[in-house]
Amino acid sequence: MTDPGGATTAAPRPRRSPLRRLTSHPLFHLVAAFVVLALVQAFFVKVYAIPSASMDDTLAVGDRILVNRLAYLGDAEPVTGDIVVFAASDTWDEAPPEPPSDPLRFAARVVGEVFGIGQGFSHILVKRVIATGGQTMAVDPATGGIVVDGVALDESSYVDLDFEFVPGTLDCSTSPASLRCFDEFTVPEGQIVVLGDNRTNSSDSLAACRGGGVDASCLRTVRDEDVVGEVFSIVWPIPRFGGV
Repeated sequence: MTDPGGATTAAPRPRRSPLRRLTSHPLFHLVAAFVVLALVQAFFVKVYAIPSASMDDTLAVGDRILVNRLAYLGDAEPVTGDIVVFAASDTWDEAPPEPPSDPLRFAARVVGEVFGIGQGFSHILVKRVIATGGQTMAVDPATGGIVVDGVALDESSYVDLDFEFVPGTLDCSTSPASLRCFDEFTVPEGQIVVLGDNRTNSSDSLAACRGGGVDASCLRTVRDEDVVGEVFSIVWPIPRFGGV
């Protein structure tokens, strides 16, 4: 445009609306990214950290895993061999972490709950599904292996450390019995039995039943509704990146 004296001046820049200024601010983009990530983890895929050696060598302490939260929607159910993440109920006799009173530590717990980094608020465990509701579990008296519905499981690809079993010396008929042994039982409907791949160091469904009978006082099952999802990948550390 031209002023009264004949000089050319630049046209004034239109003012941005308050909404445009808000959405263009770097802090808005950061908050939006956090919200999107939180929604993804709430409904689709969630990250968890492995805190113990109960799943060695399949999952190591410090591994970050991805969990498919859609794996068991509808009629889909866990099957023998699946590795699942679940919320431990009161039958597991393990209390969830106490919320810290310090605001900074509380904020760190929030980050841990949302992003799977550090400790969160829930008591979450990861184990392998061995049997589901209605299936019968037993021990092969000759080998000490697990039998589900009359079929012996081949666990050689994932069980590295197991309790000692020596036929005739330390088996299910000796006293004391091998800690691989338990009485035959049927899994209650709507529940699953889970074990750690590191059988000698796993607080799992049979931890309190080994070497003796199985009843409601020792067996710890997982309710179907407590299953968060199926583990499908390790994402950290980089050398261990890959499917599970």
